[in-house]
Amino acid sequence: MFEHRRKPLIPRSAFYRRMLMYTCGSFGLLLFSLVMGILGYHYFENLSFTDAFLNAAMIMGGMGEVNELHTESGKIFAGIYALYCGLILLVAAGLLIAPIFHRFLHKFHLDITDSDS
Repeated sequence: MFEHRRKPLIPRSAFYRRMLMYTCGSFGLLLFSLVMGILGYHYFENLSFTDAFLNAAMIMGGMGEVNELHTESGKIFAGIYALYCGLILLVAAGLLIAPIFHRFLHKFHLDITDSDS
């Protein structure tokens, strides 16, 4: 997906297109995760879609639950969803940073060499 370090740096317009693609992928992943949270809260806790959205968004934002959970399956879902959201936050941030980090390394031709050689 990224150009080799021996190839020239891609033009800014191509870099902006790449950033747009990775940004859309990151937001798509977050949107998919939010929808899964909404459906999970709606199914396991029988919450309205509005309350399910609020709970899922608060978990994704790191704020915690809003509604009290009443079922065992809802509590298990909420725990797994919270762990999943923590991981997805890191993945989404990695998707956003990867093209920038690659361009930085490519621009300065960072060679990692073995210090014993």
